[in-house]
Amino acid sequence: MYRDLMCGKVSLQNLDKKVKLAGWVSKRRDHGQLIFIDLRDKSGIMQIVFNPEISQGTHLKAKELRSEWVISVEGYVKNRLEGAENTEISTGKLELIVESIEILSKSKTPPFEIIDSNEISEEIRLKYRYLDLRRASMQKKIKLRHEVTQFMWDYLSKKDFTHIETPILIKSTPEGARDYVVPSRIKNGAFYALPQSPPQMKQILMVSGFDRYFQIARCFRDEDLRADRQPEHTQLDLEMSFVHQNDVMDLVEGLYINLIKNVNQSISIDNTFERLTYDQAMERFGSDKPDLRFDLELTELSEIAKNIESNIIQNSLRSKSILKAVVAKGWHTLGRRDFDRLTDLVKKQGAGGLIYINIPKGIDGQINLEDTSGPLNKFYTQENLDQIIAETGAKSGDVIFMIIGDKKIVNSSLAFLRSHIAKEKNLIDKNVMKFAWITDFPLFDQDENGSWQPAHHVFSSPHEEDTKFLDNDPGKVRANLFDLVCNGVELGSGSIRIHDRSLQEKVFDVIGYSASEVSNLFGHLLDAFEYGVPPHGGMGLGLDRLVAMLSYEDSIREVIAFPKTQSASDLLFGSPDFISEEQLSELSIELNEINE
Repeated sequence: MYRDLMCGKVSLQNLDKKVKLAGWVSKRRDHGQLIFIDLRDKSGIMQIVFNPEISQGTHLKAKELRSEWVISVEGYVKNRLEGAENTEISTGKLELIVESIEILSKSKTPPFEIIDSNEISEEIRLKYRYLDLRRASMQKKIKLRHEVTQFMWDYLSKKDFTHIETPILIKSTPEGARDYVVPSRIKNGAFYALPQSPPQMKQILMVSGFDRYFQIARCFRDEDLRADRQPEHTQLDLEMSFVHQNDVMDLVEGLYINLIKNVNQSISIDNTFERLTYDQAMERFGSDKPDLRFDLELTELSEIAKNIESNIIQNSLRSKSILKAVVAKGWHTLGRRDFDRLTDLVKKQGAGGLIYINIPKGIDGQINLEDTSGPLNKFYTQENLDQIIAETGAKSGDVIFMIIGDKKIVNSSLAFLRSHIAKEKNLIDKNVMKFAWITDFPLFDQDENGSWQPAHHVFSSPHEEDTKFLDNDPGKVRANLFDLVCNGVELGSGSIRIHDRSLQEKVFDVIGYSASEVSNLFGHLLDAFEYGVPPHGGMGLGLDRLVAMLSYEDSIREVIAFPKTQSASDLLFGSPDFISEEQLSELSIELNEINE
């Protein structure tokens, strides 16, 4: 063996004992007579000392050592001199007096220093990912990912779940994003698809009688990227038979509460998750993934707006617009430039503009109209102002921000403004994870052409009492569908699935699939439904996003060992890349044009 124990595991139990260590040269300090090396492996750092009085040969070899060389050393563990201890590392009171050394591998000068405090461009980090992953912070995050995954395995196994792997090469079926496709060499012109998630396969596993399934599944989506998206991502996928919606939610809630308390005790988490319907979330927060770490709830003022004699407001109300508000507490010191900046921000979200009422600080009792300021103040009556203040709960020193317009745009713009205010006012505690369940989503959305599309996916069951609307008013149909959100991010989505063939075919009919399309795309699932199907439901829960939150990171690229860039490129391996003419010929593929 090249080593007896890891560098960071050396302790007082090893004092005066002979041990072997191996690792990378992290730092080298040559004091002439003595040479000090910080030896690093994944467990931490151990200071090793080369003294010519102990071994002239090893001291000469130590003079050659450079950053990131790999070495194995043997010597005795001793206490450091008093005053030379390093309290920042676990081995900081000890050092190894080296008697022998073996140089295992030499290194070129790295493109960056392997330390956490170093500012390195993401492009360089991803190109030299094998060096970036040596940094202690990256080691810690990847280890945390392992701990999260291990906890999920153990927890679900104890709950009688069976881990089952599902195929990576599958049939292409509509799932909400573009598929990554793989050409078949055996069947010219035919393609496999990489799974966006395993919904049909896990439903078939429930038909097969496995009752409780889970998988740490790789999923693939060809969609535009951003900080929390990758072409390939990992999710905890699970499915349960003979369950209602609350059964699935209770299981996942217990898993996450216990997981977070085990892997990061610095994070505060509630013992129960708040539950909101989709309509409640949109009404109160303007978003179906609200951040509940701060208040700043939205208030609808459309009824009050009917009595405000402003052409802007009245013309908007005639086109079925709504007026909603959010109160920024203590923002009375904002000036015109600040309001212009905030107006520009909400306009980028699609809003037509930003209306505000600025209430000065120091007013006792009733707030009079003449004391306030804002672009539409001349159109308000005192009664209008009193009603707005009563409805919003605004007080002296606050600013009431209002947006009027299309309901979706108003909600999304105020949801953005709400988060912006929270960040500017430092209202967000980063050591809090505030979970919530969002339920009762619409089963269908209507596109710009008036056609109905699945709001999430085609397998979610409708509320039983809403099935009567499937024929004539699909927009009223609520789904047995539930999202798990945390700190303004959707962490997972689940539903109770349709397990009746005729009902599933009815949903396909609403979204416009012909009988032949249904047979071709979903015939395998519908045929399975002919042989006795238990009621079932489950979830897909993003692992990357959860680990990023537990690591206090905004981007999931920080917790994936080998991520892609935002242009879906792999800078380490140089993919995507062109393949040879021979490979193309084997696949019967002819390229019309190649953009180098």
